[in-house]
Amino acid sequence: MNSRGRPLGRTIVRTLLAVLLGAVLGALGTVVHRFGDESWYLGLVLALALTAAGGVLARAWAGYGTLLGFGVGWVAIVQALSLPGSGGDVVVPAGVLGLVWSYAGVGILAVVAFLPSSWFAEVPARRDRHIA
Repeated sequence: MNSRGRPLGRTIVRTLLAVLLGAVLGALGTVVHRFGDESWYLGLVLALALTAAGGVLARAWAGYGTLLGFGVGWVAIVQALSLPGSGGDVVVPAGVLGLVWSYAGVGILAVVAFLPSSWFAEVPARRDRHIA
């Protein structure tokens, strides 16, 4: 049992699934982040929203461990796709848009980490008092 009273095996499985989810959403966001024109990059906005939603899901699922796993999977795949391939092509070119995608995603995951824990609690933080 871990500190929350959950079986340790369940937490490990959830963390590994969060790593996989982070890798999938990171790859999907990397592919679509360049969609749009120079005045409005809709793909970047959608990719960052998807990253935020995945981070919130991971933290709500089993806490900081799964959020960390999600972040590791996300960063690993985004950085791997930033490296030149065998033909010299990259999916995330070294430019403003690529830097925004890489660093804003990490920033969003940091914001999710600092959200109030009461938002992710399974029990209400306050109970209504009955006035007699």
